[in-house]
Amino acid sequence: MDLGLNGKRALVLGASRGLGAACARELAGEGADVFAAARSVDAIAGWAGGLSVTPVALDLGDPSAVDSLLAWMAGEEIDILLANSGGPPPGPAKGQSRAAWLAAYEAMALPIMTIADALLPGMIQRGFGRIITIGSSGVVSPIPGLALSNGVRGALAGWSKTLASEVAEHGVTVNMVLPGRIATDRVAELDAARAQKTGKDVETVQAESHATIPAGRYGTPEEFAAVATFLASARASFVTGSMIRVDGGMLRNL
Repeated sequence: MDLGLNGKRALVLGASRGLGAACARELAGEGADVFAAARSVDAIAGWAGGLSVTPVALDLGDPSAVDSLLAWMAGEEIDILLANSGGPPPGPAKGQSRAAWLAAYEAMALPIMTIADALLPGMIQRGFGRIITIGSSGVVSPIPGLALSNGVRGALAGWSKTLASEVAEHGVTVNMVLPGRIATDRVAELDAARAQKTGKDVETVQAESHATIPAGRYGTPEEFAAVATFLASARASFVTGSMIRVDGGMLRNL
């Protein structure tokens, strides 16, 4: 299937590793010209060989860095924004400080909203745009012990759904992709934290997690990236305002 991505230009945030890197690779493999943004451009260079990928240094938690990116991007026609951010530390909702909530929001939500808003006029003018945000299954079913992530990604879900209805008539789609347990460094870190908390070894924690997933395993970053890349394509022009799960059937919610 031709996804119609040849010559399209994509900005992928959080592209140094994990889901962001997988999505950037998949988009480039389908013919898009990719600007891969992350704090570690060396990590991007490590996987980008032979692909049409331009590494861009960006710390989403630094407002001045976001402003610099937008100033630079003003001269570029970006058709696709794939928004990905790191996750905050695990912890309960009770007792979280104001500073912790602000830090999570300012690192995970506000820069994505700001960058999307800056790119939208060009997308609307050209009659084509894709804004895809990587969320979490916690948006649908909050994950115990990940209060900051549940709360901030929930805010992104509300923003994404609202924006979708505002720009659909201009050929711009806005969607979220919700990963379940995908085999990334982030999931490995969470498994290690759970193992330490419960006194179990990591292998036991992973086996218990696999048992909650009907597919019986963690997904791969490539499986996740295939879904995100389809949403970025011309073929997905009538899909907007949606949250699509890539979780091996883990969530039982309708």
